[in-house]
Amino acid sequence: MSPMRITEPSFVVPGSGTVDGLLMVPANARALYVLAHGAGAPMRHAFMQSMSEALFARDIGTLRYNFPYTQAGRRSPDRTHVLEATVRAAIDAAVDLAGGLPILAGGKSMGGRMTSQALAGVPDDRVQGVVFLGFPLHGAGKPPSTERAAHLANVAQPMLFVQGTRDSLADLTLIRGVVEGLGARASLHVVEDGDHGFHVRKKSGRDDAAVIEEIADAVSVWIGDVVNQDAK
Repeated sequence: MSPMRITEPSFVVPGSGTVDGLLMVPANARALYVLAHGAGAPMRHAFMQSMSEALFARDIGTLRYNFPYTQAGRRSPDRTHVLEATVRAAIDAAVDLAGGLPILAGGKSMGGRMTSQALAGVPDDRVQGVVFLGFPLHGAGKPPSTERAAHLANVAQPMLFVQGTRDSLADLTLIRGVVEGLGARASLHVVEDGDHGFHVRKKSGRDDAAVIEEIADAVSVWIGDVVNQDAK
C-alpha cells in the first residue's frame, strides 16, 4: 500500500513561468486524473475542491493546477498556445508524480477543451483517457455549433463527456451528435437539470452535493473500465 499524498507541487510552463499545483493521491489510488480548471475560476474553486475530494474517496488521485493567468491573478485567459503548453507541462509533472499510476487528463469547461486540443496537436500516449466536466461546445451567447469539437477527431484516447441538460454552452442534442460521431472511444454521462456549473434547481429534488457524488461515481466507473481495458 502506498502512503496517502497531499502536496503542493509547482512546475514550469515554458515561456510563461511557474504555476502552482495541488496533488491529492489516496493510499489505494487506482489512477491519477490531471484536472484543469475552467476559465472563470482557479484550481481551488469550490467545484474543483469538491470533485477532487469525491474522487479521492473513490481511490482516484487528482493533480489540479493553475494556468499562468490565474496564477498571476488575472481574469482574462492566456492565449491558446499558452493554455495548451500548460496542459502539456502538467501532464509531464503528473508522470513524475504518479509513481506508476495510470494517468488521465481533462477538466472543467475550458480546462477540458484545452486538454483535448493539446492532445490533438501533440499526441501523448502516456495519457490513457480524457474526462470532460462540461465540454464548452459553443461560447456564451453564441449560436449553438460544433466547431469547437472538430479537433476531437484527432484525439486518440477514450473520452468521457459529463454534461448537464441545462448547459448553456453545450446544446445537448449537438453534444450527443458529437459523441456518436466519435464512435466507441467516446461516452456521455448526462446530469439531469445540471447547468454549465452542474448546479441543479431545488425542484429537481437534489442539491449540488448530490450531483458531485453522481459525477464522481460516473467518472470512477469509466476510469476503471478504461484502465482495466488498457491493462489487457
